[in-house]
Amino acid sequence: MATNIATQRSLPLRLFLWGFVLVWLVLAAFPFLWTLWGSFKVQGDFFSREDWRNALSGVRTIAETGGYFTGAGYEGAWVQEEFWRAGVNTMIVTLCVVAISLTFGTLGGYALSRSSFKYTFWILMAALIFRAMPHITLVSGYLLPFFELNIWGILPTTIIVLVAINQPFTLWMLRSFFMNIPKDLDESAMVDGCTRFQAFRRVIIPVMWPGVITTGLFSFLLAYNDFAVTATLLSQDNQTMIPKIASFLGTTQQEGNVMFAVSAVVSATAPLFVLVLFFQRQIVSGLTAGAVKG
Repeated sequence: MATNIATQRSLPLRLFLWGFVLVWLVLAAFPFLWTLWGSFKVQGDFFSREDWRNALSGVRTIAETGGYFTGAGYEGAWVQEEFWRAGVNTMIVTLCVVAISLTFGTLGGYALSRSSFKYTFWILMAALIFRAMPHITLVSGYLLPFFELNIWGILPTTIIVLVAINQPFTLWMLRSFFMNIPKDLDESAMVDGCTRFQAFRRVIIPVMWPGVITTGLFSFLLAYNDFAVTATLLSQDNQTMIPKIASFLGTTQQEGNVMFAVSAVVSATAPLFVLVLFFQRQIVSGLTAGAVKG
């Protein structure tokens, strides 16, 4: 009897929770789904001032292209404006930033987590202050030496700056993961004949692999979505996707092609959904490992 009463009482609560989750999913997914839908329309429909329902009916799209959908925006962005070059540049920048940040972050985070010296705290504080500074403030300090050395506008300089900005975050996050791993594992491995680095590589890293993946994903997103650094330090020929999308919008003096930008936004956002879905288990495991004391 008590079970039936509890079930009856929990039913309205479950309905409310499911309804709340459904509404939240609709609100969260709507902007991307609407943009995805509009990327296959012409500008006159998707940005219609007469009637927003033109984006659904595709009146001008049918009149201009003869079909209900059109891929002109994607063709213009990827072929005419060579958006694929920006995609290649983005992959080079993000993969290099992740590889370098994780390499130094795992080594530095492990050293800081096992260090008993007082300067460890001050190193972490300095890193936190550096990370809290606005990116554009840090970038402005790099401009003069980059111009004098004639290395402005190329990918390696941007990678260096993004690594410098991202490194404090990886140090803090990976150190927190290492702190949750008992020091007994290191000591046991060294008793069995391992050196400190062998214990780190063969014992510690496999244990905290979800934390490395989680940190790597956040580092990837930071480099992938960056605008301030890439727009300031890269030339027109070496732009990554985010500044390239902004260039499609034009300026007050020059008319842009908005539908190129809409199609490019969809193209740049879709890989992120795939990436998060592919690594969702590792992300949850990593965040849980960082939140629970081992």
